[in-house]
Amino acid sequence: DARVRGWFLLDSYLPTFFLTGAYLLCIWLGNKFMKNRPPFSLRPHLIVYNLGITLLSFYMLIELILATWEGGYNLQCQNLHSAGEADIRVAKVLWWYYFSKVIEFMDTIFFVLRKKSSQITFLHVYHHATMFNIWWCVLNWIPCGQSFFGPTLNSFIHVLMYSYYGLSVIPSMRKYLWWKKYLTQAQLIQFLLTIVHTLSAAVKPCGFPFGCLMFQSSYMATLVILFINFYIKTYRKAPSRTAVKETPVTTEIKNGFHKDYFAAANGLQNNKKAQ
Repeated sequence: DARVRGWFLLDSYLPTFFLTGAYLLCIWLGNKFMKNRPPFSLRPHLIVYNLGITLLSFYMLIELILATWEGGYNLQCQNLHSAGEADIRVAKVLWWYYFSKVIEFMDTIFFVLRKKSSQITFLHVYHHATMFNIWWCVLNWIPCGQSFFGPTLNSFIHVLMYSYYGLSVIPSMRKYLWWKKYLTQAQLIQFLLTIVHTLSAAVKPCGFPFGCLMFQSSYMATLVILFINFYIKTYRKAPSRTAVKETPVTTEIKNGFHKDYFAAANGLQNNKKAQ
């Protein structure tokens, strides 16, 4: 799109590609570096970082709402050229949305430095790495129009999400953070709404590229599947109803007898000696 020529990082794909490669390399090397080292606390850094992302997300949310309202955007389907200056305004916000994806690589780097390996899942890395690259393509070919909807929803979700992350770093606030489960549900709803909005432009087209609509719907579908899997594993685990009191199969055996036999036998022998 000629309207974004000369914008930072957009004229060549190489910076985006190499930054993504550096991100993946940092995860691998970082885990090796931290393997035999104690985790870093990073509490003040995390508070500042999460506050910064929250404020950036809030700015993008408000600016996208105002820009699309000014341009008279059609919620069902919006093409790339009919809104004039409002399209440029939307594209500028979406550039910040693209750039925020490289900033959010720090989510994973902080996990590495804090040795939160359980948080570095396939879903986490896949989502971070792919979004940055996909949005380079979006900004170069479809930087406004129908592309506004997903980032608007996602900016709202990120205001909630990074607020949650920032508060969770403060020990005294953790007792108030009961809404993590609902945050994941909101993320899933966001993806489903984006798919519906994207396909609505395919059902009743307005000139927005059909191939882009199909790609975005397919990508969002992968996130829905991965997030549902994450949700089930995290929140749907059935707790054990009865404590297992029997001897586990893997308990130690000596000379054909369970080790508890010797403990009991020693107890009897000790009693006999005492008598």
